[in-house]
Amino acid sequence: MNTSPRVEYQTHPSQYKHWKLSFDGAVATLKADFDENAGLRPGYKLKLNSYDLGVDIELNDAVQRIRFEHPEVRTVVVTSAKEKVFCSGANIFMLGVSSHAWKVNFCKFTNETRNGLEDSSKHSGLKFLAAVNGACAGGGYELALACDEIILVDDRASAVSLPEVPLLGVLPGTGGLTRVTDKRHVRHDLADIFCTSVEGVRGQKAVDWRLVDAVAKTSVFAQTVQARAQELAAQSDRPAHGQGVQLLPLQRTLQADALHYQHVAVEIDRAKRVATFTVKAPAGAQPTDLAGIEALGDTWYPLAMARELEDAILTMRTNELDIGVWLIKTSGDAAAVLAMDATLLAHQNHWLVRETIGLLRRTLSRLDVSSRSLFALIEPGSCFAGTLLEMALACDRVYQLALPDDEAGAPKITVAETNFGLYPMATDQSRLGRRFYDEQGPLDAVRAHAGQPLDADAAFALGLVTANPDDIDWADEVRIAIEERVAMSPDALTGLEANLRFNSQENMATRIFGRLTAWQNWIFQRPNAVGEKGALKVYGKGDKAAFDWNRV
Repeated sequence: MNTSPRVEYQTHPSQYKHWKLSFDGAVATLKADFDENAGLRPGYKLKLNSYDLGVDIELNDAVQRIRFEHPEVRTVVVTSAKEKVFCSGANIFMLGVSSHAWKVNFCKFTNETRNGLEDSSKHSGLKFLAAVNGACAGGGYELALACDEIILVDDRASAVSLPEVPLLGVLPGTGGLTRVTDKRHVRHDLADIFCTSVEGVRGQKAVDWRLVDAVAKTSVFAQTVQARAQELAAQSDRPAHGQGVQLLPLQRTLQADALHYQHVAVEIDRAKRVATFTVKAPAGAQPTDLAGIEALGDTWYPLAMARELEDAILTMRTNELDIGVWLIKTSGDAAAVLAMDATLLAHQNHWLVRETIGLLRRTLSRLDVSSRSLFALIEPGSCFAGTLLEMALACDRVYQLALPDDEAGAPKITVAETNFGLYPMATDQSRLGRRFYDEQGPLDAVRAHAGQPLDADAAFALGLVTANPDDIDWADEVRIAIEERVAMSPDALTGLEANLRFNSQENMATRIFGRLTAWQNWIFQRPNAVGEKGALKVYGKGDKAAFDWNRV
């Protein structure tokens, strides 16, 4: 069990310590004003707008509220309230005193938050403009890179930089290296100079190297930013007069070995190092029209369930490091899930429905990239259909109970139109596409059975489940599979699962997560970074790092 204080992912603008959020019509402004004395944990100060997990939790919440509470916003300007400094990146002293697991999980959440900016730009028409009004280094530049465009103040001092290699002996691996090449197409030799220099690049040279999109003199910087923000806003189709949905605090009960929400429950078996996630289907009458959906606000089932599942995933991922296997279950009426899917598809172009689909997409992606073994158990009373079937398709293995002598009681799964691309993975593939390597034959066979409840034998024949034990073998087969899994090396499993889940198609997002899992994870443990004289450990102490010069 993780004995450190529990990390809480729920917050509200009234509780922010690091960000100032303001609105002016179609443009929202997020100003970084990090309280150096308000780190999430003791032992460091967040000087020069350096950040920790607490800063990113607020950023994630702020962007989520812009998405749902302010549909009129079309452009978000990300800038700084501090003079001469935009953001100096992840706090080095925080990294120096943190455990390896903390560092990697912090980087993963940071990745997901920044990928979420790009996801909203791609799918929801919410554009992001980095107004870099001071020094911008490391993770600060990585945040700017996640925005659609970057404008740098031309004051002869402000520069962008990725100094992790020369200063810290680690990588700009939380998206920096990848976005410099894959997104901004910086020439590789120039990127080599950029990533091995401490001082960074400023002014017109930053534009010429494609590190930023534009520069503006101090006297016209604010006007330039606002003009460009309005131009980006004009490209968006978010509604100028939409009625926002207030995101109220989640109703959640925390227990020593459980999390209970309205639609999601997590039960922890510490002796077995297993957690069971159960997602309940919609209950009672559900709206099918936009007026009914808007009237429910944040209590509308798919929005409420997505928020709860996201919180459960993040809470378990950060606070329960020893719980290595997550069992994924569902309960309720599959017909209610399919009716919800029909409503989502019918209104998918409405801003609120589109944002809800986006939250479901990003939450399912959090499941994909969680370094836990995921087993789906399809039992009597399950409702793995459509959107909820996506959770099973995300798993490393799927077990479905066969009851050949009880057709009525046998658990079924149902494939729906939502499973063919509404919730793409980071690879841009559907989970069905990933499962079958986008081979047309198996996908056509599955599509031919869409909408039909499939028992274990039928699902197994289509390749949708891993195993279909009958009621005689079920308990032993599932038990043995779980016991074998928890006995294996968690390090090896993390690498195995990441490779198998993201098995064929690559893009910028998968490379970011892959490089974090492999390169940064490895470098974070090497003595050159975290040894007694490692660069990360001696930073700021006046000592020189002592490197092992062997190339590995």
